[in-house]
Amino acid sequence: MIKTEREKMSDGEPYEQFDPELVERRELVRRELLTINQLDDNKQQNTNIKALLADSGDDFWAETGIEFDYGFNIHIGNHFYANYHLTMLDTCPITIGDHCYIGPDVGFYTPVHPLSAKLRNADVEMGKPITVGDSVWMGGHVTILPGVTLGNRVVVGAGSVVTKSFGDDLVIAGNPARIIRYLDDNGDVSPG
Repeated sequence: MIKTEREKMSDGEPYEQFDPELVERRELVRRELLTINQLDDNKQQNTNIKALLADSGDDFWAETGIEFDYGFNIHIGNHFYANYHLTMLDTCPITIGDHCYIGPDVGFYTPVHPLSAKLRNADVEMGKPITVGDSVWMGGHVTILPGVTLGNRVVVGAGSVVTKSFGDDLVIAGNPARIIRYLDDNGDVSPG
């Protein structure tokens, strides 16, 4: 069976970014978000955002300025809060666990552009999924790059660029992000 461009994209395989189905969805989402981000009723704004996502749990809250490509590749757990100007480029799945708090101007970027100029010029794109565990807190201006997995109870310092995956119970920060502190399984600073 031949995969659609949407299926190839979501699976991280090379796909045609100007496929009519994908272009149509991006245009729909752009129009919807333009309207949603102008609403002054936060409750209605968040209800409308959730309708564009693959799934989201209870207590979803995003401040004004959220942007994403498709929505159908975004999976968010319970008790989610995102401050202003969240960007989620969801060519591949972005999965965020329960009790996550995201600072302002945070970006999740799943697209991967080929290093080959010939392939880039041919509009070939790919992607790698991003997975974030439970009880993660990200400071402002954090960038999460394609293929990153963050474990549970991770704190990401403001301005960090996360280029690789990290396990549970850590404070990471920097560009590129590195381990700053270890936490115990309660999220408290570990004595060791």
